[in-house]
Amino acid sequence: MSRPVSDRKEWTGFQESRPYGAKYDLRSDFVMVYGISDDLEERIAGWKERGYIIHLMTGVSWGEYQDYLYGEYDGRDHWDEAQTNRAGDHLLHGKDVPYMVPTISFSEYLAAGIKRAIDSGAVAIHLEEPEFWVAGGYSEAFKREWRIFYQEPWIPPHESPDAQYRASKLKAYLYYRTLDRLCAQMKEYAEVHYGRAIRFYVPTHSLINYTQWRIVSPEALLVNMPACDGFIAQVWTGTSRTRNVYKGIREERTFETAFLEYGVMQELVRGTGRDMWFLHDPIEDNPNYTWSDYKVNYEDTVVASLLHPYVNNYEICPWPRRVFEVAYPKEDGKGKEMIPPDYATELLTVMHVLRDMHRHEEITSDEQTDGIGLLLANSAMFQRGDIELQADEGDFRYDGTISSLILPSEHHEEMLNWSAFYGLALPLVKHGIPLRPVQLDNLLHFPGYLDDYRVLLLSYEFMKPEHAGLHQVLSQWIREGGCLIYVGDGSDPYHSVKEWWNQGAKAYERPDDHLFEAIGMGRRPEDGEYRVGQGGVIVHRVHPARLAETEDGANWVRESVKRALVMRGDEEPLREKHYLQIRRGPYVATRVMTESLTDEVVTVHGSYIDLFDARLAIVSNPVVEPGKGSLLYDLEAAPDLTSAVIISSSRIRDEEPAINRKFQFVSEAPEGVTVSTRLRLTEEPRLVTADGLEVVDRSWEHGSQTLLIRYPGVPEGTLVTVIFQMG
Repeated sequence: MSRPVSDRKEWTGFQESRPYGAKYDLRSDFVMVYGISDDLEERIAGWKERGYIIHLMTGVSWGEYQDYLYGEYDGRDHWDEAQTNRAGDHLLHGKDVPYMVPTISFSEYLAAGIKRAIDSGAVAIHLEEPEFWVAGGYSEAFKREWRIFYQEPWIPPHESPDAQYRASKLKAYLYYRTLDRLCAQMKEYAEVHYGRAIRFYVPTHSLINYTQWRIVSPEALLVNMPACDGFIAQVWTGTSRTRNVYKGIREERTFETAFLEYGVMQELVRGTGRDMWFLHDPIEDNPNYTWSDYKVNYEDTVVASLLHPYVNNYEICPWPRRVFEVAYPKEDGKGKEMIPPDYATELLTVMHVLRDMHRHEEITSDEQTDGIGLLLANSAMFQRGDIELQADEGDFRYDGTISSLILPSEHHEEMLNWSAFYGLALPLVKHGIPLRPVQLDNLLHFPGYLDDYRVLLLSYEFMKPEHAGLHQVLSQWIREGGCLIYVGDGSDPYHSVKEWWNQGAKAYERPDDHLFEAIGMGRRPEDGEYRVGQGGVIVHRVHPARLAETEDGANWVRESVKRALVMRGDEEPLREKHYLQIRRGPYVATRVMTESLTDEVVTVHGSYIDLFDARLAIVSNPVVEPGKGSLLYDLEAAPDLTSAVIISSSRIRDEEPAINRKFQFVSEAPEGVTVSTRLRLTEEPRLVTADGLEVVDRSWEHGSQTLLIRYPGVPEGTLVTVIFQMG
């Protein structure tokens, strides 16, 4: 398969709120200068002087907006616009930093700051994290918005499933309105005042994470917003280590969760023409872990992202200063330590490898069963309110964990784990099946969106279809050869919300009743397998959360996919493995599962450079253990009979062919980081210098005809000279 290559050279970037700093100058293509503080213009100028393409990023739901809150901006106090829970408490991101109800007034305030960035030359604007907490909906501003939108008195969201559902739909709409208004207004401003086009992006957590953490965001709505040019998938250790349940065991499964999170973000934009950057974070927001913990989870997210071939742009780090200039707990718990030098070198290697991904269009995967999807809709976020929680029972924290104030409730376990989704997803990922979460909302907008899928899993026990036309698309897909697996017992109280399926003369008790009637199966088929046209339907009348509780539940999911493939007449059976693997040009990414078919290691046959090794070790037939991932460079892809840089933890420029027995290039890296560079050379050199000083830390590997050299990083660039014969 192949992917389009962007004409713009903005393949990798990072966000930073601090002024330029040499120790966290990652030498990527662009920098997202963060925040619209008083020193915005100076910060933009500092990064621009170092050759960066300038973007602006600022929070659209929270930020250092105290001048707005306290009336300095327009003379009116705006604390009534802070998101507020049932107890009357403001929902805060930090001191004097509330999550905001996105009013028209607030969007005008943000517009004033964004204009300053455009005036200073920013070519793109990122309005990050449009987030409205499910626990919110009680502020005076939200009550006003409810009355305007629904033309009726405000109803407390906790009073009924319908009130909660409608409140969440309004929350998503309000952030859509704000983003649509800002993007269109600012694009016009740039055209009128400067005669140039600017781009607008929305950095956002995945639909999976927002649903589990009980946050509402526009997500799929933004794909149809004309002025939105794309997204950053904010997936990292902090989102992906959120615990879930598989075969009755609740624990962190960072790789599997990240794989699903990146997957739904890829599917959000697939076929839409929108841009997408995948984010990685070498640490996370929680500062209480050790460097070894950050490292293993970072590697898991990198490998998980690379397994999705339709995205090849990356945000390589949020807040690099906190990675390279902040200390974190030591392994023994006694004090703190700065980043280990080897981890710093590894990070830079991976970051520059990610920048190279756009050049490799050919993608091949190890034998696997493709075309299996799990439908997921925006409405999953709308029914995460537990209407039985009392006012004094607390809320979820930002990281999705339950506050210690919450008392036991039969609903809390499902609210925390979101097992209805993971009960369908994890059994397949754990057995090496590259399941894709498919954005249900996109079916009506993009013809052929389901063409790549053979089997789809669906349940309306944790989400609802927002339009009847979705069922016509699914029905046609089935009749043309697709197989749908529907799981649900009709017990979800949100089936009763006042929506299209239960309104009008021909009302349906549940949305799946309409689905099955549209397919031609009657309103309520029993458990079983049904032939429909060239495809089929499998119905299982159980709540999907139950499938997460036992090994039998996980086995049923896999067996149902096997039966679906047989119903389609596919000759090849379901290929179950205990690993996932992909080759992107010369790069091979592998992840071996735990809780899978076997505990055996996986051998990657051939000769490679280990990209998770600070010294870029040459490895032959490397093995990957269960619970581990690897990222390798295939030495067979390295250039022959010439001198060239193969891999470096620096940005390489001005690479010159070997002339007069001498080979040169310039290497750019953050100050203080040890650079590792591996070269393919025609022969062992006599001398290597970095800015005229001999490189002592070097080693020649005869079998691969490669040389490893290590030297200090310099953002301005180090001139490296390789001399083959002394004069």
